[in-house]
Amino acid sequence: MEELLRVGVIASTHGLKGEAKIFATTDDKERFLDIKEVLLQTKNEQIPLHIQGVKFFKKFVILKFKGIDDINDIEKYKGCELYVNRENATPLSKDEYYYGDLIGMKVYTNEEYFGEIKDILETGANDVYVITTEEQGEILLPAIKECILAVNISENKMDVHIMDGLL
Repeated sequence: MEELLRVGVIASTHGLKGEAKIFATTDDKERFLDIKEVLLQTKNEQIPLHIQGVKFFKKFVILKFKGIDDINDIEKYKGCELYVNRENATPLSKDEYYYGDLIGMKVYTNEEYFGEIKDILETGANDVYVITTEEQGEILLPAIKECILAVNISENKMDVHIMDGLL
């Protein structure tokens, strides 16, 4: 289970007063309204940053960090990732999971090992899990109740039902 969850990547600067344009890697950009602090991951260190202001612009989130008041102060962090500690993350509803917990999860069908979740595709209707298997290669499994029978984060295990026509 991941202790740090990625919430975004600094895409560029915004304006002259040190604001950053963030490409959100969370499924709900509105979650930034509830986040008070993020960890900025540079090549060499993690820097805690306090969020002072949040705005939304097209597909981006504009963040203003306390103590960063000039475009030159934020420019050097372009491309760096932003993380939150799990305890500071937005709580999830029932049957919701952080992508970081699902990637790499072992998948079982009829109590036999089937494969591992390699990626998650977001579609309009539901997510789709990309599962790598030894026998079938890569398969796409819709994240719907008919296919996902049980998820156990602490055991890193997912039980699934493969519907006819998916293999």
